[in-house]
Amino acid sequence: MYDPVTLQVSGLGVTIVGLFVLVLAIVTVWQMVRIVDAYDKEALTVFGEYRGLIEPGINFVPPFVSRTYPFDMRTQTMDVPRQEAITRDNSPVTADAVVYLRVMDAKKAFLEVEDYKTAVSNLAQTTLRAVIGDMELDETLNKRQEINARIRKELDEPTDEWGIRVESVEVREVNPSPEVQNAMEQQTGAERRRRATILEAQGERRSAVEKAEGDKQSNIIRAQGEKQSQILEAQGDAISTVLRAKSAESMGERAIIDKGMDTLEAIGRGESTTFVLPQELTSLVGRYGKHLTGSDVEADGQQLDSLQFDAETRELVGLDDIKEILGEIDQAAEMDVEELEQQAKAVKDGASNAASAGHVEEETND
Repeated sequence: MYDPVTLQVSGLGVTIVGLFVLVLAIVTVWQMVRIVDAYDKEALTVFGEYRGLIEPGINFVPPFVSRTYPFDMRTQTMDVPRQEAITRDNSPVTADAVVYLRVMDAKKAFLEVEDYKTAVSNLAQTTLRAVIGDMELDETLNKRQEINARIRKELDEPTDEWGIRVESVEVREVNPSPEVQNAMEQQTGAERRRRATILEAQGERRSAVEKAEGDKQSNIIRAQGEKQSQILEAQGDAISTVLRAKSAESMGERAIIDKGMDTLEAIGRGESTTFVLPQELTSLVGRYGKHLTGSDVEADGQQLDSLQFDAETRELVGLDDIKEILGEIDQAAEMDVEELEQQAKAVKDGASNAASAGHVEEETND
């Protein structure tokens, strides 16, 4: 028969061996199974030898003798530390940037470079300093896109050999030294003062132009007023002349005949025996004789009534043009001042013809 102690030890050993085998199996399975995320790839090595890339999903690898190295295949951002550089015109500046990169070939990224992130960061730092040092201060402040493009171009060739693609480079800040910043602020202040002076001068010039324009308009209005005044004055002269002609017409032919007879009486009283009478005076004598024959004498012996002027007298006085003159006066506001003056002068000349006839009578009396 077996000793109970011996049997107990034997059972314990079997249990331990069983547990060891179970743990070993669990560890073996754990080492064999590799679950890769959808955005990753892993490089596999067995006994230190590169065997290939493990794709996303569940993968089985040799246990205990294999190692995997994950690579994120998404676009990654990497900050470039702030760098101090000297521009081409010897102005110290500090600048930093951010680089957007992606692993395009995980095998190259694993075999060609030790740590691609560190390598890209160091390369970006040196490239940033070189690009800024090749530009002047104003260009570094104004041409960010050009700086970005040049840094990306400089990074493309070496990173392609590492299986990395630089998608974009963005310079975040470019800061000059404090002394340069103070000088720039002073320059900006001077520029603003200059612009203010220019604006003030432009405002004064604008004011002067507006004032001159106002004076011009005032002169134009004043000239128009003077023109209207002259038009009204010419109209007044024309109306006065027409009214005088109307007054002459209202006197009637009898008044002119009486004036003519007075003239003949004055001539008869003279000492001269030879008389030269104008045709107009002899015509008046003939018309006076016509009146004496009774063509307009009333039976009750009243005084002779005034008769209308004949055609010769109306033409001499200018009475036939009265309606035409009145019609022209109505349109005088639309006519130029010179035309109104000429018309008024023409009317005055017609009136002066009648006055000249009276002057001839006076000379004949003398």
